[in-house]
Amino acid sequence: MKKWLVFLSIVLIISIPLSACNNTPEKVRIAEVTHSIFYAPLYVAMAEGFFEEEGIEIDLQTTWGGDKTMTTLLSGGADIALVGSETSIYVYSQGSNDPAVNFAQLTQTDGTFLVSREKIDNFEWSQLEGSTFLGQRKGGMPQMVGEFVLKKHEIDPKNDLKLIQNVDFANIGSAFASGTGDYVQLFEPQASIFEKEGRGHIVASFGTESGKVPYTTFMSKESYINKNEETIKKFTAAIYKAQQWVEENDSATIAKSIAPQFEDTELDVIEMVVERYKQQDSFATDPILDEEEWENLQTIMKEAGELPKHVDYETLVNTKHAKEVIKK
Repeated sequence: MKKWLVFLSIVLIISIPLSACNNTPEKVRIAEVTHSIFYAPLYVAMAEGFFEEEGIEIDLQTTWGGDKTMTTLLSGGADIALVGSETSIYVYSQGSNDPAVNFAQLTQTDGTFLVSREKIDNFEWSQLEGSTFLGQRKGGMPQMVGEFVLKKHEIDPKNDLKLIQNVDFANIGSAFASGTGDYVQLFEPQASIFEKEGRGHIVASFGTESGKVPYTTFMSKESYINKNEETIKKFTAAIYKAQQWVEENDSATIAKSIAPQFEDTELDVIEMVVERYKQQDSFATDPILDEEEWENLQTIMKEAGELPKHVDYETLVNTKHAKEVIKK
């Protein structure tokens, strides 16, 4: 009997640290292309404990630009990238043996706004003709959507206005503030901050004009997804919980949740931006990237002359885990 008690004690002593190890959250490294209120559901998942519920600890880094974000992902500096879907097409077209695969969608419209230097009460897109337009980086989704929308309104971006595209993504706002351009294409919260400070005026939304696209998605190398299917599934589940939470809560509640991510932005501005994105359905309500959105993306890329080649939906989109978490 004593021998059994000793044996049982040893088993319990050994099992305690093993149990503790099993409860240790798994660290997942995310590289985000920029830090924006546009990505509110991601920050909600962090703030409201949805990742923690899934046993995941997030290590978030901002890599400022699609090229830098993809380099970080492909070189092993991150497990998951949050970036425009077009980058996965660029990588694939270069003959990658381990392509970046889109597995969960976060935003479903363009997130930029057209900001005018002067106040315009009744804006018409034709007013851009002959102006200087400070656009986004060439080859990126914001620039392609910007040109797509201009063409939609019968404006030739190469001939009907002076298009500036040689300013780094992080410096576009400061370039406009210093006097460059009559109009600028800006993300939030910079657009709303400029408007509040009287530096510019929001006159139109590129997201409303362009329709639904897989604008920002979570992607990972195919090899990582294949080796870490349970991790991808848990990560996607946390994102889905956050997407539903954002859908069900008002802008004021969402703003308070994500405010710690934007310490230099006033709470009323965060709320204003969230409301603007909610009104135009920018936040995806589930993580599934559907085929219609994928084809719309490639139409926009082709129109901009930036589509290397058409890529089938099944090649770079994996909805397996997104569909599984939604069924639960």
